[in-house]
Amino acid sequence: MLYLVGLGLGDAKDITVKGLEAVRRCSRVYLEAYTSLLTVGKEALEEFYGKELTLADREMVEQEADSILEEADVCDVAFLVVGDPFGATTHSDLVLRAVKLGIPYKVIHNASIMNAVGCCGLQLYNFGETVSVVFWTDTWKPESFFDKITKNRQNGMHTLCLLDIKVKEQSLENLMKGRKIYEPPRYMSVNQAAEQLLGIIQNRRLQGEEPEITENTVCVALARVGALDQKIASGTLYQMSTVELGGPLHSLIVTGTMHPLELEMLKLFSVDSSSFENNACQRTT
Repeated sequence: MLYLVGLGLGDAKDITVKGLEAVRRCSRVYLEAYTSLLTVGKEALEEFYGKELTLADREMVEQEADSILEEADVCDVAFLVVGDPFGATTHSDLVLRAVKLGIPYKVIHNASIMNAVGCCGLQLYNFGETVSVVFWTDTWKPESFFDKITKNRQNGMHTLCLLDIKVKEQSLENLMKGRKIYEPPRYMSVNQAAEQLLGIIQNRRLQGEEPEITENTVCVALARVGALDQKIASGTLYQMSTVELGGPLHSLIVTGTMHPLELEMLKLFSVDSSSFENNACQRTT
């Protein structure tokens, strides 16, 4: 059996009882290590689970998935995912490979950032399409995520922005030369995401547009959701470019039309209540 086990968002103890029981009876246990991260390291998980973990990086999961599935038809193998197992499309690929090989699988769900964002008070059924905000480079500055946020907002919907994670990435030079040398991990902050959005707004204005999203659009910043030191801050997009949230992982929400109850909840986390009220009240129902 192949078990895909969600670990939740905080630390080792966020695994479900059902998930922990599955892990403890498995012969091999892999920890997916590139789409998210917990607030504790591999060693803390091994101690709590009572199992040795093998780190599964992007290269292993996407190019060497058969090694994970090896002998899973005769013994139990667990694949551990921070959050929920189906938070990333690569995990669907692992299931499809297992099915083709005749290996049965079982999914054990857990909390994900996709539903835990409700902690800020915005109602989950008022969210539109989720977007990924990627790190810009000097030569690559995509804006497609901005258009999706705009479309959501025009429909009155909030947008959850998942911020880029760069783990075990190679520089262009090392990639071209085939050298297995990797860059240090990077995790996009809310400040960086807000600065990129503000840059797109400026670009659009230079092109003669007046974007639906402006410096004064109300946003919500979240850091380390599910951890003991979780932080939430609400305010304008401009304020998000300077708000202090500490270490990763960060997420950003661009609000759409807000219900009065949603607005009341966001006020609990406001960076500056006066400017927040002036801007937020323009889009409530």
